Amino acid sequence: MFNLKLKIMKELQIANISTFLPRECGIATFSNNLLNAITSNTSETVKISSYVVALDKESDNFKYPRIVKYKIRQNHMMDYINAAKFINFSKASVCLLQHEYGIFGGESGTYILSLIHNLKIPLIVVFHTVLEEPSYTQKIIIQKLCKEASKVVVMSNLGVNFLQKIYSVPKRKIAKIEHGVPDFKFMNKDFSDKKFDFNEKKVLLTFGLINRNKGIETVLESLVEVVKKHQNIIYIILGKTHPNVLKETGEEYRTFLHQLVHKYSLEKYVYFYDYFVSDKELFNYVSATDIYVVPYLNKAQMTSGPLSYAVGAGCAVVSTPFWHAEELLSNNRGLFYDFGEAQALSKKLIYLLDNPDKMLAFQEKAYEYGRTLIWPKTGKKYAKLIETILDNNEKITIDEEQVFNPMAMPYFSLEFIKKLTYSTGLIQHATYNIPNLKSGYCIDDNSRALLMTVMAWDLLKDEEALNLLPRYLSFINYMQNEDGTFRNLLSFNHQFLDEKGTEDSFGRTIWALGYLIHKPPNSGYFQLALELFLKAVPNFITLKEIRAISFTVIGLYYFIKRNPSDEKMIVLLKNLTTKIMERINSEKDSDWVWFESKLTYSNGVIPLALFYAFKLLKEKKILNLAIEVLSFLENIKFKNNYLEIIGNNGWLEKGKEPAYFAQQPLNATAMVLAFYQAYTITKNEDYHKKMYISYLWFLGENRLSIPLYNFDTSGCSDGLESTGLNRNQGAESTLSYLIAHLKVIKAFNRIRM
Repeated sequence: MFNLKLKIMKELQIANISTFLPRECGIATFSNNLLNAITSNTSETVKISSYVVALDKESDNFKYPRIVKYKIRQNHMMDYINAAKFINFSKASVCLLQHEYGIFGGESGTYILSLIHNLKIPLIVVFHTVLEEPSYTQKIIIQKLCKEASKVVVMSNLGVNFLQKIYSVPKRKIAKIEHGVPDFKFMNKDFSDKKFDFNEKKVLLTFGLINRNKGIETVLESLVEVVKKHQNIIYIILGKTHPNVLKETGEEYRTFLHQLVHKYSLEKYVYFYDYFVSDKELFNYVSATDIYVVPYLNKAQMTSGPLSYAVGAGCAVVSTPFWHAEELLSNNRGLFYDFGEAQALSKKLIYLLDNPDKMLAFQEKAYEYGRTLIWPKTGKKYAKLIETILDNNEKITIDEEQVFNPMAMPYFSLEFIKKLTYSTGLIQHATYNIPNLKSGYCIDDNSRALLMTVMAWDLLKDEEALNLLPRYLSFINYMQNEDGTFRNLLSFNHQFLDEKGTEDSFGRTIWALGYLIHKPPNSGYFQLALELFLKAVPNFITLKEIRAISFTVIGLYYFIKRNPSDEKMIVLLKNLTTKIMERINSEKDSDWVWFESKLTYSNGVIPLALFYAFKLLKEKKILNLAIEVLSFLENIKFKNNYLEIIGNNGWLEKGKEPAYFAQQPLNATAMVLAFYQAYTITKNEDYHKKMYISYLWFLGENRLSIPLYNFDTSGCSDGLESTGLNRNQGAESTLSYLIAHLKVIKAFNRIRM
């Protein structure tokens, strides 16, 4: 818990994460003004200071001011984690995060979650955009940020509403603080005209980074009618082309606007100023402006700094009805026209130019409201918010140890599995959440599905699981060869794609059949599973792959639990267990307790198989090795307060650093199962906690802090990539989640008994 209290602090330091000047970016300017405004609230008892953690693009080579203490390369995820460490070990009392999706790396800016997940001081998130229709990833990012933050700030009432209704953020977490503006002095526009030699012309202005969404072509078209009646106007287009637009299409849009000026014969009325102005320069331009025109084409804009500045300067504003404008210009503080309607804009402009008294009334009303937005007042609001957070000890939830809470788990649902299940069996893959029929079927996934449905019936008496079960069992029956081995792959049009499957697919099938034999819903399923299992037994002793042997050992365990007097099977179990142990002992040393020189997939099944073997054979050396192997994996995968799965983009070679991506769900499930068995045997509570933490990997306690389980579809994403989620939701990943879910429920039931 934090013991920081503003009343007794000699110094209060703010760490601000954002883009920053000299980068030509609205958020960079906003951050500079905001920090100046907050730190100006230094008093006799409290000295407020700040520093900046700046976001850099690969091509940036800025010479930052001294306030920038740390830089994050936008697309380097480790920079975000290292930045969190820097902030934690600095003197910062609170962290301000300026959030806009596009300034952070990863899919929709997911990398920022890695920083937030490792932050140890209170967090305030300032949202510059809140989307009404976010993508799945965008919604998850906002929800995670809001969960971790002490407070979140939006700049409009609509933003408050969206966070509550769309993102389910509690109202108590949300603060509304409008966009700040400079402390403009209201002056006679004729006086300010003299600074620019406008010769008593009426000045129309649009400023900001230029892009097609600005809708400037609408203004140019409208001026054709305006200048017929009012030749004493000039229209200034102030600002550089947006850097992202320059990168993609160059000056195509600006060239288009110049062509329109020529087409409409507006050369003596329209002026382009192609540069990024300082606040001082902007102050002069806006102070000289009579009418500020906001021709944006997109309604879904939550915040507009230029609009706020225009209101603060006391301009008469004519705008399209985008979100921020509707709120800021309410109560007759401005005029509206419909998106793209040049004729309607002409009428509004002519009305103001025809009626100087009306224009002045709009200017005065805008200026009056703008006085409430000046940066000194905005800075005080932020300072007060920080003071409240620290005084009330409001803190982000950073769990030192996870609490086992089954009520926080998603509702168990087979909806997505039903979508993937056809009359033949379970389709392997999905494109997003749509079954990919081209991928066909495999015995790997149908065996997992059989295991899951038997577990669901045994634990929950789930009727849907019972109805699905025979399809997977029938598929396994169809894929067994005469020699007891199994084919693995079948096309959607029922063409066999291999003669014999992998050893892994064989072992997984034996595991599922063994579990069905142990927990059969009825005698028919039991008899078929028994026949398939016994037919496969001669192939057990020929297995060479350690994972396949481990899968098979687990299946044998369940078979023997149903047939405890079958000495032949007990001997077979012992022989297979010996193979596993001999391989591990031949490769291990003081730092490496593994059966080969590389850690890859499903690692948890190795100690899991040893735990199962110990439960039947009762040999202490088996248990000791199981614990030793699990401890080895634990030391690698729990260096942080969450499960760190080894990625398949390089895995982990002995003596080298692990790959962090792509992380796959089946590996998390293997750890859930291993820790569960370790706990049931040893009663060590730490195993129980690690089991639950491993499960939480699916719900967002992972390197990217993004849930893989999809609450909308009841499916599970196929993995964590370096750029974010793999959005496909295949059979393997969804079944991995469901099996882990069921095992955690079973663990909870054991505790209650």
